[in-house]
Amino acid sequence: MKISARNILRGKVVKVVEGAVNCEVTLEIAPGVEIVSIITKASAESLGLAQGKTASAVIKASEVMIAID
Repeated sequence: MKISARNILRGKVVKVVEGAVNCEVTLEIAPGVEIVSIITKASAESLGLAQGKTASAVIKASEVMIAID
C-alpha cells in the first residue's frame, strides 16, 4: 500500500469499544503509549479490528498545534 500521509504509527489494538454507530479504537504504539481513534462501526468491522491485532494509525494534518498553560 502507498499513501501520501507521512505520519503512520504501527501498533497493536488493545481495546475496541463499540457504540451504536461508532467504535473507539485504542492502539498501543509503544510500551505505555496509546493513541485513540473514533471510526465508524462499519469501518471497524470491515477492517476486522479486534484486541491483539496489528493496525496502523495514519495521521494526515496540515497543521499540528502545541500549547502550554
